[in-house]
Amino acid sequence: MSQVETSAPKGRGELRDKPQLTVSRRTTFLGTLFRNELLTTFRRWRTLALLGVLAAVPILVGIAVKIETGDGSSAGPAGGGPAFISQITNNGLFLVFTALAATLPFFLPMAIGVIAGDAIAGEASAGTLRYLLVAPAGRTRLLLTKYATTLTFCLVATLVVAISALTVGALLFPLGDLTTISGTSISFTEGLGRALLIALVVAASLIGVAALGLFISTLTSSGIAAMATTVGLLITVQILDQIPQLHALQPYFFSHYWLSFADLMREPVYWDDLVKNLGIQAVYAAVFGAAAWARFTTRDITA
Repeated sequence: MSQVETSAPKGRGELRDKPQLTVSRRTTFLGTLFRNELLTTFRRWRTLALLGVLAAVPILVGIAVKIETGDGSSAGPAGGGPAFISQITNNGLFLVFTALAATLPFFLPMAIGVIAGDAIAGEASAGTLRYLLVAPAGRTRLLLTKYATTLTFCLVATLVVAISALTVGALLFPLGDLTTISGTSISFTEGLGRALLIALVVAASLIGVAALGLFISTLTSSGIAAMATTVGLLITVQILDQIPQLHALQPYFFSHYWLSFADLMREPVYWDDLVKNLGIQAVYAAVFGAAAWARFTTRDITA
């Protein structure tokens, strides 16, 4: 009797512990999956090359401005760009804003398009996709892991541009208090804070592109085709955003409010276009994220 009574609670206890053990293993697996995906992505030569190109842009811009202003003249806004471009020679911190403005229309989204476009299609073309779809990962969790990795790359790529620009700006130009676009003066510390905030806004401006690229990646088994299609759409949207006859549609393009981050250098900050930009990115992320999920969860994985 005593042996039966002793063993029964133990059996019931083991049954109660099983769900907790499953959740623990699943959580550990997801953490491992995300960590492995990050390591795989950032160890690829393609990723390192993209980050290298992004880091080189501020260097080239800084050297060009230094050469142009070597005779004591000041650099003016190029092609109607943000007004703070003319302030680079007065304060090297403005090179951060200029570099982000120079890379955001093409270089940054192109890099994101390459990473996002290859996320699923690259695994399919390599024949490793079905091996990733094992319990307890599942398709939804794998898709979320791929998207989270792409968003991490968005942040890292933006910070690479900002840090490179800050380093070059400090080496080539003086640092100190900043004059905002509105003509007011802020301290260098506050300027650094705004530079960080601008970098975060730029990274957030790319979440729509990341979702679009991930969706395209679920439509094909060719990584090259997915990357080329994503980059092609980016260029097409940029061109359409410059056609005056399409002004009624342009506010709905994901790239239309990208340069609104310049409003963070106003005093007070002008928030309207910034909020519109983040709202558009959230809509694109939701729509194409849902489309990617619907496609990927019903896709026939045979390779």
